[in-house]
Amino acid sequence: MIFHKQKLSGVFTIEPEPYSDERGLLRRHFCQREFAEQGIMTDVKQCNVSENKKRHTLRGFHYQLPPYGENKILSCIKGAIFDVIVDMRENSDTYLKWESYELTEENRLSLYVPIGCANAYLTIKDNTWIFYYHSEFYTPVAEAAIRYNDPFFKFDWPTEPSVISEKDRSIPDFNP
Repeated sequence: MIFHKQKLSGVFTIEPEPYSDERGLLRRHFCQREFAEQGIMTDVKQCNVSENKKRHTLRGFHYQLPPYGENKILSCIKGAIFDVIVDMRENSDTYLKWESYELTEENRLSLYVPIGCANAYLTIKDNTWIFYYHSEFYTPVAEAAIRYNDPFFKFDWPTEPSVISEKDRSIPDFNP
């Protein structure tokens, strides 16, 4: 795997180095040793698959507050997403900054989201599946969120979401 540092502190895109032969393709998705060499997540406690039926489905900005903060790794295994990460770590050089990434089944990139960063994505194809794993168990009382169209951040989505949960739509304005 090839790890590419991004502008946001602690964020990486992870490029696989697939092996291909007449049978098809094999790519490593997680290696504790290689992740440890980068100083990133080596303990996986929970894995999820998000199956999104429709293009322009938004899964909003969520993250867990201390002491339940979690590292996440996301991969698009079918379809495509436009993903946005916001740095919510007050002691970070990139605090309150955000960056966007495109993850597709074709580019096979994974995205490492460190503890204290919020993540959201918008599907850009029908039937998009996201595989992600976490370094901590989901703890509902520790969940924090940012609305996808919060005026403070001025997120630049490629299009307006057409499918969004009431929970994600009704998050109050961010107040720094």
